[in-house]
Amino acid sequence: MSPRLRSGLSAALIALSCLLVPFGALSAWAAYGLTDTGAYVTTMAPLATDPDVRDAVAATVGDGIMHEIGHDIDPAMDVRVMRGTVSPFVHEAVRSFTQTAAFRTAWNEGNRAAHDAVLHALRDDRDEQDRPVTVDLAPVTAQVKRQLAEDHVPLAGRIPVEHTEVALLPAQQLGRLRKGFHVLEVAGFWLPVAAVVFAVAGIVLAACRRRALTATALGTALGGALLALAIAVGRGLTLADLPAEVSQPAAGAVYDALTATLRTTSWLLVALGLTVAAVTWLTGRSGRRPSRLVRRRRAPEAPDPTPPQEPTRARV
Repeated sequence: MSPRLRSGLSAALIALSCLLVPFGALSAWAAYGLTDTGAYVTTMAPLATDPDVRDAVAATVGDGIMHEIGHDIDPAMDVRVMRGTVSPFVHEAVRSFTQTAAFRTAWNEGNRAAHDAVLHALRDDRDEQDRPVTVDLAPVTAQVKRQLAEDHVPLAGRIPVEHTEVALLPAQQLGRLRKGFHVLEVAGFWLPVAAVVFAVAGIVLAACRRRALTATALGTALGGALLALAIAVGRGLTLADLPAEVSQPAAGAVYDALTATLRTTSWLLVALGLTVAAVTWLTGRSGRRPSRLVRRRRAPEAPDPTPPQEPTRARV
């Protein structure tokens, strides 16, 4: 193989490897980081103490309770008057409940149930194809009902707890999401492997491996920076597409918690790439300096100005 062809093939492999770095990190995070139920619950657990998340949960559960109460009361009663009277007590009770240890337990169990339900729907192609994926908030509602009853709030005993479900995945999107999830599971393994293989092959084929290693390191750092930029842009787009009734501060807190590992990975790629590039450059400079000194020391010495003496002739 000619040197020019080797250099061109090496550059193509290194460029492809650097291009796969952000996609490989993203797919591996989604395929392995988000599918671990224990890790997901651990990641979401601190959000139970986040004020924005607590306010969003209190508003959602409180509105759900008031909606159910409105359907369950006597038609002769004025719904607007009843809601105006009871609603402050309900929302305050829910808000107080979100500050207790029982809420943190219910939060963790709710997240575990939601994660299990989503994974089951995405991995099983036979069940729940025509049914949306939901999570039941009955434990939270039951705790609120018990607290309202202890505070002698009117109609607290008539609060239903069996219909407080929140839709997670709509039924009409399950087929498309399943296909995407299966592709993601395959890509989460093969994209990082392909990135490493292409990088090693490009460095081995390069005519100057030091330059190839430096280029690979800088490309990896650039891929990490692009990944961090994509996370930031994705956050803005995600919050912008939310319905009006969804709390953006709470959604932002959830997004930040879920992408914390991915952000750390992106900055590690930047740091690793820049470190390897700097070390390679420094070792290259230190390796060239002694050779110049050796050349100077081995320079030809100046000729001796003293002319050689002619041999004396013997007298006859």
